[in-house]
Amino acid sequence: MRIRGRDKFLRQYHTYIEQGRIIEDSPNYKGRWHELFGNDNPIYIEIGTGRGQFISQHAVQNPDINYIGIELEYLLLGRVGHKAEMAGAGKNLVVTPADATRLTDIFAPGEVSRIYLNFSDPWPKNRHTPRRLTHEGFLRLYRNVLKPDGAVHFKTDNRPLFEFSLNSFADDDWKLSKITLDLHNSQWAEGNIMTEYEQKFSEQGVPINRLEARPLPKLQTE
Repeated sequence: MRIRGRDKFLRQYHTYIEQGRIIEDSPNYKGRWHELFGNDNPIYIEIGTGRGQFISQHAVQNPDINYIGIELEYLLLGRVGHKAEMAGAGKNLVVTPADATRLTDIFAPGEVSRIYLNFSDPWPKNRHTPRRLTHEGFLRLYRNVLKPDGAVHFKTDNRPLFEFSLNSFADDDWKLSKITLDLHNSQWAEGNIMTEYEQKFSEQGVPINRLEARPLPKLQTE
């Protein structure tokens, strides 16, 4: 994907590396993110930050929670850094260029309290099913890095992906809650922080699907 203003975003990227907002060597912090943040506050991560509106606003509203944004398109990270700065986010928000498949390289078991998946690529073709961020392969990674009482919060405008995700979580023994096919007209609309995509979809009248999922202990089989 070509991002307009490449030189500008590169400058932003390097600026926020120097400021410590972008962490390039994230595997070096595995198991010791508390040292980077300087506290033992819970860690919430967003996989696929986009331009950063969602995670920046969360960081501003919740200074006692540490946020880590994970974004594969590294040029977007400069935009996230800028968005965080403009929103007034403190040192409780950092971002890192990484792929979701590397979660266990970045986080120790039980190091993460919450994972946000917002408007992930639906990968609609059957041959691409394993790339969906709610596929069982990714659920295993989430189980590994989440605390026992941790959770995944998932939002999407794509109904087929949502239905796939409901089945995927259920088949992998996750407890589902706060399920809605129209978030903005549900009891969970209050306090909802929108992503840039969500704001656009909302203005177009597109219903937003949402759920929360918590991993249950796996039953031992002989």
